[in-house]
Amino acid sequence: MERTIYRELRATRRVWELAVLLGLVILAGLGAVIYLEEVGHIGTGMNNQVVWGTPHVFAIFMIVAASGALNVASIASVFGKTPYKPMSRLSGVLAIALLAGGLAVLVLDLGRPDRLIIAMTKYNFSSIFAWNIFLYTGFMAIVAAYLYLQMARGMPGKYVKMAGLLAFLWRLALTTGTGSIFGWLVARPGYDAAIMAPLFIAMSFSFGLAVFILVLSALARLDDRPVGELLLRRMGRLLAIFVAVVLYFTAVQHLTNLYAAEHGGFERFILLEGGIYTFLFWVGQVLIGGLIPIAMIFHPTFGKNPKAPLIASALVVLGGFAQVYVIVVGGQVYPMELFPGYEYSSSFGDGQIANYRPKLTEFLLGFGGVALALMITGIGAKVLRILPTNLSDANVGLKS
Repeated sequence: MERTIYRELRATRRVWELAVLLGLVILAGLGAVIYLEEVGHIGTGMNNQVVWGTPHVFAIFMIVAASGALNVASIASVFGKTPYKPMSRLSGVLAIALLAGGLAVLVLDLGRPDRLIIAMTKYNFSSIFAWNIFLYTGFMAIVAAYLYLQMARGMPGKYVKMAGLLAFLWRLALTTGTGSIFGWLVARPGYDAAIMAPLFIAMSFSFGLAVFILVLSALARLDDRPVGELLLRRMGRLLAIFVAVVLYFTAVQHLTNLYAAEHGGFERFILLEGGIYTFLFWVGQVLIGGLIPIAMIFHPTFGKNPKAPLIASALVVLGGFAQVYVIVVGGQVYPMELFPGYEYSSSFGDGQIANYRPKLTEFLLGFGGVALALMITGIGAKVLRILPTNLSDANVGLKS
C-alpha cells in the first residue's frame, strides 16, 4: 500500500460543464420557489388531502441518504475496515451536502421560509418535528467536527474513532426520528407502524451507499483518478445486503398490516388496487430497486463487471424514490378512517381516494435540491483535500 495522498479536484473543462449544468438546475429550482411564493401552493398538485407532495419525496430521500452516505466513514473509523478509510472524508462531505439539499427543499416548500425562525425558537417537544431540528443541526455539527479531526495533521486516531462512533450513533437517532414522523402518525393507516423507524434506518444504509458509489465514481472519472474494481465490487456486495434488508423490513411491515384488520383496506390499496402506487411499489420499489440490483451484484458473470455496482446503485436510487413516494404520497391519498365500520362520504372528499398529480414546479424544486447537494459536494472536492489521488485495489490493500 502507498501512502494515501489527497488532492483537490482539478478545474477541467468537464468539471466546469457539470458545474454550469448543476447551476442551471439550481436556478430552475429557485424560479419555482419564486413562482410558488407569488401564487401559493395552488401552483403545485398538493391539496387539502395531500399536503406532502413530490418536493417532500425528494427532501426525505436526501435526508435519509445523508445518514447512509456516512456509512463509508463509519465502516472505516468505527469498524476498522482499512480499505474504506481513504474515502472517509468524501463520505462526510457528501453526508452534509445531502442533508443541506434535503432541508433546503423542505424550507423553500414552506411558502414562507421565514416561518423556520418560529420553529427554531419555539419548541413543542411533544412533536417529533421539534426533535428533528436538533437531530438535523446536531448531525451537521458532529459530522463537520468528525471531518476536521480526520483532516487535521497529527490527530491521534482515538479521537477520530470517538468522533466516528458519536456520528454513527447520532445518524441512527436522526434516521429513527425521520421514520418516526410516519410511525407516530396513528391517524393514517398507511403510517401507523413502529417498524417505520428500523425500516428508515435500513433505507438510509441502502440509499446512502448507492449515492456514494455514484458520486465517488463520477468525481474519479472527472479527474481521471483510478478506482479499484475489487473495491467497487466489495461496496456493491454490501449494497446488495442493505437492499435485501430493506426488502425484508418492507415485507414484515406489510405482513404485519395484513394481520391487523384496521390496515386491511390500505394494504389492498397499495398491493392490488392502487393504480400508480401499486405499480411503483411492485415495479419501482421491489423489482427495479430491490430484486434486480441484488441479482446483478451476485450474478456469477455480470457481477464481476466493473459497471455492475454502478448500474445497481442507479437502480437502487430510482427504486428508493419510488419507495419514498409510495410511503409519503400513497399514505396520504388513502382516506383516514374517521368512523370505523361505516361507509361515509361528503363534498369535502371524506372516505374517497384523493387525487394528486404533481406539477412541474414540484419537480423543479426537488431537482434543485439534488443539484444543490451535488454542487456542495463538488465545491468541497474542489477546495478541500477530500478525494484521494489513487483508489486502486493495491493502494487500499485489496488483493484478488
